[in-house]
Amino acid sequence: QVQLIESGGGLVQAGGSLRLSCAASGRTFSNSGVGWFRQAPGKEREFVSAINWSGDITYVADSVKGRFTISRDNAKNTVYLQMNSLQPEDTAVYYCAATNSATRHTATHYTSKNEYYLWGQGTQVTVSS
Repeated sequence: QVQLIESGGGLVQAGGSLRLSCAASGRTFSNSGVGWFRQAPGKEREFVSAINWSGDITYVADSVKGRFTISRDNAKNTVYLQMNSLQPEDTAVYYCAATNSATRHTATHYTSKNEYYLWGQGTQVTVSS
């Protein structure tokens, strides 16, 4: 059974960096788009960033644009989220998820959590001020 496993979360001071990883076990997800979402206590799960199956199209939420970068290594079956200049408002549980990925798909597809069919268990990111 395929699973997505996030890692790389932790506690960091404001201005610091973390790199999250999302690894697929059970089968390759090189044909799938992958998104990162986050959920802070008492808030809705929100879109952070996404990447298409080949890695040449990415989407980033305005709140993290210029600070977060998504990438993937299909040979390693892993997607990364590099997070720089972290701020306390970035504190949340970060989830990766897999979605279908086709040429016709646009930002509307990749930014909607309802389009994702497989989710990881999440990794906590805490940014102290």
